[in-house]
Amino acid sequence: MSDDTGVERTLVLLKPDAVARGLVGRIVARFEDALLKVVAAKMVWMDADLTKRHYFDLEERFGPEVYNLMAEFMQTGPVLALVLEGVEAVACTRKLVGPTYPDQAAPGTIRGDFAHMSRAYANEHHLAVANLVHASGNPDEAEHEIDVWFGKEDIHEYPTAAQQYLRQQQYLQ
Repeated sequence: MSDDTGVERTLVLLKPDAVARGLVGRIVARFEDALLKVVAAKMVWMDADLTKRHYFDLEERFGPEVYNLMAEFMQTGPVLALVLEGVEAVACTRKLVGPTYPDQAAPGTIRGDFAHMSRAYANEHHLAVANLVHASGNPDEAEHEIDVWFGKEDIHEYPTAAQQYLRQQQYLQ
């Protein structure tokens, strides 16, 4: 979802490894520091149906082995699902998260700072890559994924303190 001001929404999942390692607050803070606003959040233990709806095309794109590894991994513990809103939220979020494979992620990105598993290690040991975060790849994907995870009643409109301050400053001029 995007409007004419460039403000859009994106889905982020803090995966079971992020939750189990106690990184939820630190990761969410990174998004908020970049002026992305949390407009929906819920913790869910994914079941087979939700996993299939979220990763609906993964098996087709990468084969059943990749899908099965990811599905098994995503069901090992709860995930925190978030809808973030902000200017160019999809691209901003992907930049903050870093590349899919943690060993390719630069320091300063979430995966570069906190993740630890390389693609080679995951492949050698038949594991899903533990990379902490799922982030929608583009605005269309974001819209689809948000609809999988949240109803319209779950998404909240509110001004942040920064937005209120900016409005107040514009009023005073």
